[in-house]
Amino acid sequence: MSDHTFSLFDPPDDDVEVKKSPPPAKKTAPVSVDPKIEESWKKVLSGEFQQPYFQELKGFLMEERKAGKITFPPAQQIFHAFELCPFDNVKVVILGQDPYHGKGQAHGLCFSVNKDVKVPPSLQNMYKEIHEDLGLPIPTHGNLEHWAEQGVLLLNATLTVQEKHPTSHAGKGWETFTDQVIRTISEKNEGVIFLLWGNFAKSKKGIIDTEKHTVLTAPHPSPFSVHSGFFGCKHFSQTNEILQKTGKEPIDWAIK
Repeated sequence: MSDHTFSLFDPPDDDVEVKKSPPPAKKTAPVSVDPKIEESWKKVLSGEFQQPYFQELKGFLMEERKAGKITFPPAQQIFHAFELCPFDNVKVVILGQDPYHGKGQAHGLCFSVNKDVKVPPSLQNMYKEIHEDLGLPIPTHGNLEHWAEQGVLLLNATLTVQEKHPTSHAGKGWETFTDQVIRTISEKNEGVIFLLWGNFAKSKKGIIDTEKHTVLTAPHPSPFSVHSGFFGCKHFSQTNEILQKTGKEPIDWAIK
């Protein structure tokens, strides 16, 4: 049986021959309203996928596909952050805003890029802070999957973007979904550390229960603001100190 789960999210087919000679039209099963997302997240977020805003979001993504627009990350990686960091494993949340919009960069984790891609400036600055804070060597690549696998949810507020058009999918419904992700973590989890860097991320503090969780804020690690207080914030060592005090394993921030 065909899996229609991601049919609205797939990027356009680059095969010109297929475009010229599409297969004959045939009836197919309805597209699922329940996206392919890791099971623990599927359970706690199940109510979102039937909401009108989510249906409108899916309609928008379908129209983007029909118009031949390329979107990132690849369809199978839209929910990669959730796949690597199941709900019950979340210890730390780092919030980004928008996926990288260059070919081959985004793979579903905020600030992270594939290993064969140049490390972006903000991530370079994060590595510099980790080096100063913890004495760890500066990595040679920007893939942060190692963090995610330890319980760091690397969440972008918007989960897709059009190629070469930053913030092009902002305001289409993703933020409503990811705000609910934050609320759900806040309501159903205990002792999570939220790292909110920059004004956009800080604006989410109001939907976090600060009686149950720790919120650490700093300027964004972008080259434009990194010297305003991100350097020297020591969020990485602070995070591990808090985790250890609450009986949780610290994060190995090294990237190998």
